[in-house]
Amino acid sequence: MTLSRIQLVLVAAGGSAALLGGAFLFQLAGYPPCKMCLWQRWPHAAAIVVGALFVVLPSRILALMGAGAALITAGIGAYHAGVEQGWWEGPSTCSSGDISNLSPEELLEQILNATLVRCDEIAWQLAGISMAGWNAILSLGLALIWITAARRSL
Repeated sequence: MTLSRIQLVLVAAGGSAALLGGAFLFQLAGYPPCKMCLWQRWPHAAAIVVGALFVVLPSRILALMGAGAALITAGIGAYHAGVEQGWWEGPSTCSSGDISNLSPEELLEQILNATLVRCDEIAWQLAGISMAGWNAILSLGLALIWITAARRSL
């Protein structure tokens, strides 16, 4: 059975929706995301939007944009997995938001109450592969589906 272009896009965008939903479920289960985990979510959201646009206005450009989003999140996931494995260093900065209006006491309270989530520690893994690693692998597969959809005629 050969899937049509729109079916392929629905599978690819649905895959991003499933991965994004899984990330939120892990968060609800008590695995707070680190900075790089959050970076990996945005391209999935973009792929979902591109998939929805494709349903209304099918075009090769949109399919390639979906592939780009999948490749971006795969790249971030691979980078994150490398940081977790100690193959290279991760980002050294963190964001605390606007702290200019906080008193020293309020700032100290915010720091003491903040949950520390390190990007270089594996919070969960399956078959020796972390969530970031699985995101990289599965997102590469989604990118191939998007590319197949871009190459297929309407």
